[in-house]
Amino acid sequence: MSRMRVDQELCILCGQCVEACPFNGVELRADTIEFTDSCRLCRVCIKACPVNAIWLEKAEPVDTVDKGQYKGVLVFAEQRQGRVQPVTYELIGKGLELAGELGEEVVVFLAGSNAASEADALLYYGVDRVYLYDHPALERFRIEPYTALMVDLVNQIKPNIILMGATPVGRSLAPRVAARLRTGLTADCTFLDVKPNGDLVQTRPAFGGDVMAQIITPRHRPQMATVRHKVMPMAEKVSKPHGEVVSCNVDERLLRSGIEILGFKPYQAVSSITDAEVIIAAGRGIGKPDGLDLLGELAALLGGVVGVTRPLVEQGWADYTRQIGMSGRTVRPKLYIACGISGAIQHVAGMRGSDVIFAINTDPAAPIFDAAHYGLVGDLYEIVPAMIDALKKGGGADAVFQTG
Repeated sequence: MSRMRVDQELCILCGQCVEACPFNGVELRADTIEFTDSCRLCRVCIKACPVNAIWLEKAEPVDTVDKGQYKGVLVFAEQRQGRVQPVTYELIGKGLELAGELGEEVVVFLAGSNAASEADALLYYGVDRVYLYDHPALERFRIEPYTALMVDLVNQIKPNIILMGATPVGRSLAPRVAARLRTGLTADCTFLDVKPNGDLVQTRPAFGGDVMAQIITPRHRPQMATVRHKVMPMAEKVSKPHGEVVSCNVDERLLRSGIEILGFKPYQAVSSITDAEVIIAAGRGIGKPDGLDLLGELAALLGGVVGVTRPLVEQGWADYTRQIGMSGRTVRPKLYIACGISGAIQHVAGMRGSDVIFAINTDPAAPIFDAAHYGLVGDLYEIVPAMIDALKKGGGADAVFQTG
């Protein structure tokens, strides 16, 4: 363990390190300086010492596991009412990319009841194996059995990387699995890459989205990450699968749970902004809530929906279910029209995967233009009505983009 050290022969007991410490982690005794448990190794005391008597003694990093034993990428296949959820295919796509760089395999964990057909279908996305746990007790997600089964599989196959969706199910399951495996977990990743040595570089927003942090787990395995739906492209189907389904024995002891289910209400699918293929997004630049009605008219003509940035939700102009960004929904439409949006990193991270991004803003230096494929500098209250008129006249998309 790293720790602060003092050269007692050089130390003049001036107390400047005590005064400089922001954590009250340094104490001045009668004939020595001592560091307490409050010390955070921030090194402020080193700069404050006038005689250079303090230094940080760094501990040599020690790997806690034999990383050579861990190979491949394991994807958690989330199923709801017997159907594998779309985020699974996005994770497989990224898993294939990561595994390809390392020359390793991609395998899938699927738990459910009568799920053999879904397991077979997963093979058509290029995975090497699907580990199927099929049992009536696994029809619906239950945290304790799912955790126990997944940990049991991980201990058997020792994957290098585990990917899960940042969904209510994934956010519940991932930390429990990580805790039992005594490894790290990075949540809500927006980008994943891998080093030649197998270390997973996990990128996610930090400090409210002001910075993008890169996180690695260099001394533990497996490496775990959750990824939001729509952040990464789906894996492409293959005509001839090469993988296999491995039917796993379900140990009844692993199905035990201290949670008693008193009732169950079937999930009712509702339309979500994340499923929209066309989104007209409004930012603070619309200036007034009535602007949403104008954008709603454009959205209706294009067969899309209206999304908003966080400030509009905070002002009560729109419901939070329409918010796009890291603190809202992540979207990946075919067409994204940003109106009056400056382009803060928190928002861009939630829509940068759109096929075509079209921006309208009065500020030619707005960051949104860096993320956009096309842009118009001007007043949206002049541009959007012209687009609406062009659509009503039957000009189609070509006429719309020629407007202005």
